[in-house]
Amino acid sequence: MNTMGTDIQSGIRLMRVLAFTMVISVMNATMFNIVLPQMKEELGISVTQVSWVFSFYTLFYAVGVAIFGKLADKYSLKSLLTFGLAVLALGSLIGLSAQAFWMVIVGRILQAAGASIIPVMAMLIPIRYFPPENRGRALGISATGLALGNAVGPVVSALVVGAFHWRWLFAIPLLMVFMLPFYRKYLTDEQPKGGRVDWLGGSLLAASIASCVLAVTQSSWGLGAGSALLLVCFILRVRTAADPFIRLDLFRNKGYTLGLITAVIVMSIGFSLPYLTPQLLADVQQLSPAWIGFTMVPAALVTAILGKQGGKLADTRGNSFLFTAASLLLLLCFALLALFTGAPALLIACFLIFGTLGQAFMQIALSNSISGTLPRERAGVGMGLLSMINFLSGTVSTLVYSKVLDHGAGTAWNPFNSFTGTFVFSNIYLILFALYVVLLVIYRLYLKRHLIAPGQMKEGALSRF
Repeated sequence: MNTMGTDIQSGIRLMRVLAFTMVISVMNATMFNIVLPQMKEELGISVTQVSWVFSFYTLFYAVGVAIFGKLADKYSLKSLLTFGLAVLALGSLIGLSAQAFWMVIVGRILQAAGASIIPVMAMLIPIRYFPPENRGRALGISATGLALGNAVGPVVSALVVGAFHWRWLFAIPLLMVFMLPFYRKYLTDEQPKGGRVDWLGGSLLAASIASCVLAVTQSSWGLGAGSALLLVCFILRVRTAADPFIRLDLFRNKGYTLGLITAVIVMSIGFSLPYLTPQLLADVQQLSPAWIGFTMVPAALVTAILGKQGGKLADTRGNSFLFTAASLLLLLCFALLALFTGAPALLIACFLIFGTLGQAFMQIALSNSISGTLPRERAGVGMGLLSMINFLSGTVSTLVYSKVLDHGAGTAWNPFNSFTGTFVFSNIYLILFALYVVLLVIYRLYLKRHLIAPGQMKEGALSRF
């Protein structure tokens, strides 16, 4: 068997292992949210303090993705994954034995730092083990794992907390450690480049990201200014370092840069579904948290079933076709939500199927397109930045949506929405519908020719941009 054939077979096995790992990873990121009130009462802490369980996790996760993405271009994935899962396991054990709040925070920090290797793996395995014409299927498997994690996370969390104690939630991520022997078996022996790492540049970037996340979660202008200042210092560092953490000429790649900008917009709009929908179901439909979780399960399950089909469409019909199909699904979802914000929860659950599936297809199309614009030697840092930006976009957009909900709306901009008391939700969904119309038009007229589909360019063709 030739080398490429061996890589594909290894890649198929790796993607199956990765899908399971992503299910647990996604669950780990979200399942603590429903126990924060209980944790606050038991540990005798304030609302601000208990919010650190989420804030510190997001902070170290975002930083870790950027750092692991860079390290993946210099060191073997085997070594990085082993290190990451070891850190995650240590954090899980500390959290599992936590008797004080500081132990909970330390446990979540270590879990986040270790788990941040997973999205890097999800981006790099399709690039390194699959040729461009088969990469969509691999990304589809990743989308399946992501959707399943979102579907079962709230249910598993409720069952564990109901039967045992919230500390046992720390034990669930340990399941990822059992996947390590399979990763080490199927990851081919890589020849790491090694070399020096610009730790000063990396530290400045990490500090800027951390300040940005804290500025968003704490609504602090001071932290925001500090983040901007650190970013300026980082740019000055990479312009003068012999081997910088990130080479600025990466952003001269027009396809890659436009892909990042598109991803920011797509992620910011798409994050409205998992964030705003629970608010809608609670405020308008008056559902309990448990029923809210069950209402959102069908969309995640359908996406898990059809996620691989999106990858196949990317390979057979092209990323442009999948991008357009995903946009139409999202437009249908936002239109229905804007028109029927006061509809029964069962209908809302049906609307969510279009949006959740569309968002998964959109992520496959963009990840597949952006990966095709990167040379192999910069895939780690390039896709790591994509994961980090996606994450930060979701964090910032959540704050924006929360501010809009807090201010409410006295009038409905949508004349077709007849449900009183739902104006703020109807207005937001109508705006998001309009934004997606504009994005789709811009994509068809301009972005399409720059986000080159894999298979239409040779790897390493960065100079073409």
